[in-house]
Amino acid sequence: MKEELQVKKGWVDKFLAGVEYAGNALPHPATLFAILAAIVVILSAVLSYFGVSAEHPAKEGEIIEVFNLLSVEGLHMMMTKLVTNFTGFAPLGVVLVAMLGIGIAEGSGLIGAAIRLLVLKSRPSIITFVVVLAGVLSNTASEVGYVLLVPLAAIIFHAFGRHPIAGLAAAFAGVSGGYSANLLLGTVDPLLSGISQEAAQILDPNYLVNPAANYYFMAVSTFFIAIAGTFVTDKIVEPRLGKYTGDEELEEIKQLTSAERKGLLYALFVVIFFVIIILAGMVPADGFLRDLDPTVGVLRSPFMKGIVTVIFLVAALSGIAYGVGAGTIKSDADVMKGMADSMKQLGGYIVLVFFAAQFVAYFKWTNLGLILAIQGAEMLKALNVGTIPVLIGFIVLTALVNLIMGSASAKWTLMAPVFIPMFMLNGISPELTQVVYRIGDSVTNIISPMMSYFALIVAFIQKYDKNAGIGTVIATMLPYTIVFMLIWMVILIIWFMLGIEIGPESPLFYQP
Repeated sequence: MKEELQVKKGWVDKFLAGVEYAGNALPHPATLFAILAAIVVILSAVLSYFGVSAEHPAKEGEIIEVFNLLSVEGLHMMMTKLVTNFTGFAPLGVVLVAMLGIGIAEGSGLIGAAIRLLVLKSRPSIITFVVVLAGVLSNTASEVGYVLLVPLAAIIFHAFGRHPIAGLAAAFAGVSGGYSANLLLGTVDPLLSGISQEAAQILDPNYLVNPAANYYFMAVSTFFIAIAGTFVTDKIVEPRLGKYTGDEELEEIKQLTSAERKGLLYALFVVIFFVIIILAGMVPADGFLRDLDPTVGVLRSPFMKGIVTVIFLVAALSGIAYGVGAGTIKSDADVMKGMADSMKQLGGYIVLVFFAAQFVAYFKWTNLGLILAIQGAEMLKALNVGTIPVLIGFIVLTALVNLIMGSASAKWTLMAPVFIPMFMLNGISPELTQVVYRIGDSVTNIISPMMSYFALIVAFIQKYDKNAGIGTVIATMLPYTIVFMLIWMVILIIWFMLGIEIGPESPLFYQP
């Protein structure tokens, strides 16, 4: 039996070695977008020379031709709009603003204290469920789940006499595998919706994708993913690991101090205050957070348009309130430090966005995205396989791409300009396409060596198993990938058949 397991592990190691080699062969995502932008420029000249074109599906008789970026007009556009391409890129501003607020909440210790409270107050019988659920909820605050909850979950399981790697796996599954489920909106929501909107406007210049576009689907998914993660941990992963016999000593899970409890109470008061304000402004038909025109729906209200502002204010003010109560914020300098630290973490993202913004702009100017979408849509219609198989196929495609390209925003920036217009022409809304992408992007995060925190997870596991490596992580996490993908596919199929909106005023279908 032991030899059989070793053989299986050997095959896993070989598979992952191949994936890792392929992923490492790719350039840095920012470099990749720079290369792709250059390719688009060259292709525009070649295809324009050969007269490649397509008929606009929504405007009868209008022929769409490839615009040559190497023409005089094209060169002028690239020179004069380089800065505005970057500063006007929809996801950039919303991520920066949201992360400023999250930085205060994280820097003050609010997020860490809230996660510890959630776990410490849970009964041993439901600790697995709580750990997975806490992991799902923690992805609202970006990387805090990886650096705080994952190692903490191992300590908690060890303290309960369970295998620490099982606790680590449960938390990792929630944080990363459940990345597209949550009860709260996080920084990834406005980020992806901004990219989706840019892509949708290739076909429909007036189309808007709101940050809460996938909220209903995400909220429902939260509980299914937490339950599925609990099942996999308790019935598959932990029995396979067996009893922990390592020499790692038990670590004490520190209880919240009186200062931390006081800080959490202060933060709770701020959150309650905001909830009251939002309800007062949104529930009445003439509420002050609604549009002055009573015929305008909630989706177009100032509240929904300014959801990033709400995220910033709630995170920032609750973080300040916690810091004052807990004593972690003693002056305005501490607040500014938290905001500055969050910006330091986004240095790589800003560089990536600069090149991604040029690629998206060039792709849009040349009409390559629209022509490719029209031809792809015609191919899908000719295949006549039905909408559900197309959506399932897109999940699988995204999951495979995720194995060699870890960044969710980078992949979506690359894929959205092609697949969103293509699916729109087949009656699938950008919001539905986005949620399908998010499913595929989430489920293979936990087995992808290209995921930015994968090496950190390996290091955490090696604390309890000195011989552990990439193969250990993949063997441990693969059951979560399979179960999460199947669960999400079933939810998606049922949701689609019932015709339920996937978010506030976010339909499943698009009418060209």
